[in-house]
Amino acid sequence: MEAVLTRVPQFFNDEERISIYQPEQRGLIFPAIPKFSSYADERQYRKERLVAACRAFAIEGYDYGFAGHLTVRDPEHPELYWTNPMAIHFAQVKVSNLICADHTGKVVEGTYAINRAGFVLHAAVHEMHQDIVAMCHAHTEYGTAFASLGKKVEPITQDAAAFYEDHVVIGDEAGQVAVEVKAGHKVANAFRGVKAAIHQNHGLLTASRHSIESAAFWFIALERCCKQQLMVEATGVTPHLVTPERARYSREHVGSDYIGWLHFQPIWNHLVSTQPDMFD
Repeated sequence: MEAVLTRVPQFFNDEERISIYQPEQRGLIFPAIPKFSSYADERQYRKERLVAACRAFAIEGYDYGFAGHLTVRDPEHPELYWTNPMAIHFAQVKVSNLICADHTGKVVEGTYAINRAGFVLHAAVHEMHQDIVAMCHAHTEYGTAFASLGKKVEPITQDAAAFYEDHVVIGDEAGQVAVEVKAGHKVANAFRGVKAAIHQNHGLLTASRHSIESAAFWFIALERCCKQQLMVEATGVTPHLVTPERARYSREHVGSDYIGWLHFQPIWNHLVSTQPDMFD
């Protein structure tokens, strides 16, 4: 499959349905996860989606100087991962300036330097959890503020229920810049069976065992949930929470890695049509 084919809409096929959101009626245009005939094709696909995730973060205003790093594991060499270059704005990330690094932080492909904090955190997670494909972190306005509270997001909405019992708060070394390897190991320990973490006095992190698209969308969603909870708490009125049973039901149907991937598809299509320089 040519890499360029991954940029056009795909038809839903006859594969087994894994989500209630997949149409029962066959032959309709609907996003489908592609199959690859080579590692090269899959690598190109992952790199393009990594760039799109960075561009999406730019649109959301998640930039903060050189802070923020997104990673995706290489499909052929799982000990390597692709990431955005150090000190390049999310809006300027493109396929040609991505870098590939190993778990020691050594850049094995690309000309830009790697973000030290990004290496410390992400490399540790990728190394400890071989099933994690992608990870995202940025110093966002609401997520960073919410992280100072040292508590979880509550199920105040259906959207927030997507994180119910599926995220953790990390209190270790709260507020200390993560530039030491040991800090990465502590964060990695927290990502056992969850898709997101709130690092106290630092910010948000998301991980996906599916795709960079899923990790990126759940980061955007978690930042939104933090903003909404801060807004609700500012009213001084105690919100009605979604019950545990309903929260788990909602998480099952709208909180999976697949749903995160699916949510990202409109973002991808918009970026493809408006920012073609992503592929330079």
